[in-house]
Amino acid sequence: MFQYEKQLQYPVKIKNTNPALAKFIITQYGGPDGELGASLRYLSQRFSMPYPELKAILTDIGTEELGHLEMIGAIVYQLTRNLSEEEIKKSGFEDYFVDHTTGIYPQAASGTPFTAAYLQSKGDTITDLFEDMAAEQKARTTYDNILRMVDDPDVAEPIKFLRQREIVHFQRFGEGLRLVQDRLNSKNFYAINPSFDRK
Repeated sequence: MFQYEKQLQYPVKIKNTNPALAKFIITQYGGPDGELGASLRYLSQRFSMPYPELKAILTDIGTEELGHLEMIGAIVYQLTRNLSEEEIKKSGFEDYFVDHTTGIYPQAASGTPFTAAYLQSKGDTITDLFEDMAAEQKARTTYDNILRMVDDPDVAEPIKFLRQREIVHFQRFGEGLRLVQDRLNSKNFYAINPSFDRK
């Protein structure tokens, strides 16, 4: 069960519209390394995790990613609200506008719609945790790239916050991986699984 607080995890208060920025920031809503994929990945993986501590990490981070999805949606909305036709055409936002007006739609910066192929849930503890650590680093890199393109502090500050959370999540998954490797190795499971021995 989740409890919802009716406020963003970090405030988003953008004064100036900028649909050109919205066109690529949307990738963190529904792109290959975005927040929608992250939340679905972790909230799906938690069911097969064998240790309660790992289930808790995946639930906590998966839920937080939903809050980040909300923040990205707010950023994109505030960058595109009340646009004139001239602003839409001048910024190159018309492709998105024709399909979605200014609704928030899960897609990559390239325009590719969200797909479940962006995420993985393998059911193997080690595999899933390495997947999660890599996913957090890819999201951090995407935020780095976004920050290279943004000169509006109203946009940059919430993006910096989201970037920092990717680093924290990477560290938490690393802690989880160490816990799992210690426990699995103590059962001689990770290196040698007796069920695979065929004589």
